[in-house]
Amino acid sequence: MDTLVIIKIFLFTTLSFVLAMVWTPLLTNFLYKYKLGKNIRDGESAPIMSNLHAHKAGTPTMGGILVWATVLVLSLGAFYLARFTDIPIFDKFNFLTRSQTFLPLGALVASALVGLFDDILNVRGVGPKGGGLQLRYKLLIYSAIALIGAFWFFFKLDWDLMRIPFIGDFQVGWWYIPIFMIVIVATSFSVNETDGLDGLAGGLLAAAFATFGVIAFVQGRFDLATFCGVVVGALLAFLWFNIPPARFFMGDTGSMGLGVTLGVIAMLTNSALILPIICLPFVIESLSVIIQMCSKKIFKRKVFLSAPIHHHLEAIGWPECKVVMRFWLIGMVTAVFGIILTLLDKIY
Repeated sequence: MDTLVIIKIFLFTTLSFVLAMVWTPLLTNFLYKYKLGKNIRDGESAPIMSNLHAHKAGTPTMGGILVWATVLVLSLGAFYLARFTDIPIFDKFNFLTRSQTFLPLGALVASALVGLFDDILNVRGVGPKGGGLQLRYKLLIYSAIALIGAFWFFFKLDWDLMRIPFIGDFQVGWWYIPIFMIVIVATSFSVNETDGLDGLAGGLLAAAFATFGVIAFVQGRFDLATFCGVVVGALLAFLWFNIPPARFFMGDTGSMGLGVTLGVIAMLTNSALILPIICLPFVIESLSVIIQMCSKKIFKRKVFLSAPIHHHLEAIGWPECKVVMRFWLIGMVTAVFGIILTLLDKIY
């Protein structure tokens, strides 16, 4: 293996962090200047969450732009430097390729733009209780994006393989399309629900993308590993400004874009069944919401004081930082366990 590959991955991870750090003041000045602050849900519909987070009202949202814009600039920059120059090193450093990274980048930008629209609705107080799009409409949008991705995989890439760890690969035919959609919708929903405390989603996403970078590297998908590194670098810069007290929030433009992209990369690496292990905190968050909704609808009572579960933990007295850091620790451990399973599966 060429040492240059390793240098490429770590170089772009570092460049992503530096670039994001450099242009963050421009983004924050813009967000504060135009008062693009998040609306906190009213006390009637979510009294506990509203009381816990009332002091955060007005904090700028749309901070996720920092991540996907940085990834887009570096991806296109490397691509066009390789295409329009005769310097050989730029060819080796280009990581934007049709087989590995066109689809993740396209999914990231497309879904992030949809999320940006939802953030704008939230800022302007449009939608039910001024909170932007309803959950049902978000799920429909996730499903539409997932359907496009599923058709791309199935018809363009001629891909219908699903891997069951320690058993093997299976051709599932047309079933690949609904399976793909379920993975993308579930992942994006989970990330979106987790984005509720300062630094929570950002730290868990950094661990998840770093893990899939390792998996892609082990599989010889070095361009995809570099792409994951670029996302991680941008997320680390985002966390610099998002840890308590947050200077800005990720917003749907970040959580939706990164959630969809995470699911796409899981499918690209044929790791869909290991994804729930790597992203166990996200699974727990979304399950807590589903349990709460079903319990309220069927039994007319709540299981948790507030959902997702990170709000329940706050409500019983856990400080925000404790919730975030303990979730980070869980996420890191499950991410490492996911890598172990992947390596064992490769060996056996």
